[in-house]
Amino acid sequence: MASLKEVKGRIATVNNTRKITSAMKMVASAKLHKAQGAITNMLPYEQRLHRVLTNLLGSGKVTSSYSIEREVKRIALVVFSSNSSLCGGFNANVIKHATTWLNEHRSLGMENILIYPVGKKVADALVKQGYTIQGNFQNLADKPSFTEASALAQQLMDMFALGEVDQVDLLYNHFKSTASQVLTHEVYLPMGCFETTSSSTEEVDYILEPSREELLSMLLPKVLRLKLYTALLDSNASEHAARTMAMQIATDNADDLLQELTLMYNKTRQQAITSELLDIVGGTMA
Repeated sequence: MASLKEVKGRIATVNNTRKITSAMKMVASAKLHKAQGAITNMLPYEQRLHRVLTNLLGSGKVTSSYSIEREVKRIALVVFSSNSSLCGGFNANVIKHATTWLNEHRSLGMENILIYPVGKKVADALVKQGYTIQGNFQNLADKPSFTEASALAQQLMDMFALGEVDQVDLLYNHFKSTASQVLTHEVYLPMGCFETTSSSTEEVDYILEPSREELLSMLLPKVLRLKLYTALLDSNASEHAARTMAMQIATDNADDLLQELTLMYNKTRQQAITSELLDIVGGTMA
């Protein structure tokens, strides 16, 4: 059995670790609250813009340079992770799925797979696997910026419109709740043509100025830029939620371990006292 000094040292170590995990949980929780606020404030605008676009296009399909489907010979993947660890399986799940997807598309040739990693963890992991990444977007993972996200979206849109890539995919964690983040894989480009569904309750006869084509040429890129920014906010909120849960679990585990160590310390101390008393009684009787 461990000595009293060893048990006491372990108790002090676990106590210090518990203080760290508890503090990290509070920080992550505060960041999560801010990230949730960003999504809540942005969603009504995104939903309204989507509804306006749907009604604008009417019942027929409208073809744009961003909706043309081609044979996939060159593909781009935008994958979102965090810059730091201690967030449970958040990064591991993304890296695992990205690796599986890349292996499935290896037949295209590594030179025809363009990877845009938003986050240090996934960037480092894929570089170790021998893939070449397209730029550094670590700043976006920590501080989501619509301006920087729009610049990346515009770069991807230009490449697709010019035929430099035939498809663009997004891989990120969708924030469902603090305890649940859903790994999401979506085709970003070519974008599906919007159609008005029969279940739509809002039918508006728009008077369009300028022409429909000019309006769509401005509106469609805006929707695509907003989509990428939404994925960025989603991933950011999921990261903070995952870290909050991970630090809560770590704190709870520390509490359980402290109870076990305290019980062990008390038992060891009691045995030591009992042994001393037996030695005293034995010495007296002798």
